[in-house]
Amino acid sequence: MSNHRLSLPFWEGFLVSSLDVVGNQLQVRLAADPAYALICSHCGASASCIHETTWRTVRDLPMAGLPVFLTIAVNRLRCATCCRCCTQRISWLDRHARVSRRLAEFVAQWSEKLPIAHVCQLTGLHWGTVHQIHRQDLERRVAALPPPQPTRLVMDEFALFKGHRYATVVLDADTRRVIWVCEGRSREAIRPFFAWLGPERCRRIRAVAMDMNTAFDLEVKCHCRQAKVVYDLFHVIAKYGREVIDRVRVDEANRLRDDKAGRQYVKRARWLLLRNPGNVPPDQAPKLAELLEANQALMTVYVMKASLKELWQPTNPWCWRAAWRSWQHMAKASAIEPLKRFARRLALYWKGILARMHWPMHTGQLEGINNRIKVMKRMAYGYRDSEFFFLKIKAAFPGNP
Repeated sequence: MSNHRLSLPFWEGFLVSSLDVVGNQLQVRLAADPAYALICSHCGASASCIHETTWRTVRDLPMAGLPVFLTIAVNRLRCATCCRCCTQRISWLDRHARVSRRLAEFVAQWSEKLPIAHVCQLTGLHWGTVHQIHRQDLERRVAALPPPQPTRLVMDEFALFKGHRYATVVLDADTRRVIWVCEGRSREAIRPFFAWLGPERCRRIRAVAMDMNTAFDLEVKCHCRQAKVVYDLFHVIAKYGREVIDRVRVDEANRLRDDKAGRQYVKRARWLLLRNPGNVPPDQAPKLAELLEANQALMTVYVMKASLKELWQPTNPWCWRAAWRSWQHMAKASAIEPLKRFARRLALYWKGILARMHWPMHTGQLEGINNRIKVMKRMAYGYRDSEFFFLKIKAAFPGNP
């Protein structure tokens, strides 16, 4: 222990009266510096009358590899300006806080890059303390964002937990800001989003890009009657791959059950058939050509996939109408039941496909964000609190200024 009092810039307004190493802790005792004026935390006025003095213990950044515990003499002041007793203002310590402001900033900064458990090991703080500090920082950052005024939206879902549990993300297509995240993908799950937007902002929405999710479609039409629903090409092609190409491939493999070599050849060609022609590796191209030449049904659905993509190419509505009717006619004339069934279902969504002509939107922006969300979830080994996870997503994607 030393009787010499030391003034340090990061403990403004206080002097170090003692410094001791006890076990594996660095214990520092701070007394008020008489050279600094006492400031009322309520009104910010100078107040010299001390009502009482209490001692508070707070944590600060580690020093020399040791956790630091500060014992501070905190004064309660009788303020003549606001006529009340208030705790003195301390520039480096928030009111009622048990950690210093610089430690809280350190925790908040590293919580963006590391899992909470790793930040606990780094600082020696309890998991709940780190979680609370990080949550408060996220809430401040999200609250500081301006109210969104979207005119175009993108809606999609991502897997929240195993067992087909999903969460819905809503993105402002113009600013790339995540403005809403909620658990579930039903109409009941996303209805609070439109209630939060309010009638005035709902009237501003002109177009919404989504997959062929009926719940999203119905809620948009209910609350944003003037908005155009735009169906995303990626999701339609993915659905075509699952419901048509995969189904035909399995049926053809079953048909060849007596030809074991041919059956295995067709069964193992799944990813080759689902690839775009431009993405087929050069060494696999002859195999794909041989497979399509030997199987008429697979050739038909493979060519029809390429024709389906052309419906999303920018053109005038009359050319689109002719291409749409041609594709539907070829699908019905193919005599391939999975393809005919898909064409009948797709016919119900023709308005959302045609809207692509006037609103060239897609969910690609949100797909990239969803991939980053998966990385966040994987890095933390999952989240106990979905609300905290959604808050973290909003803070991570505040959009362009």
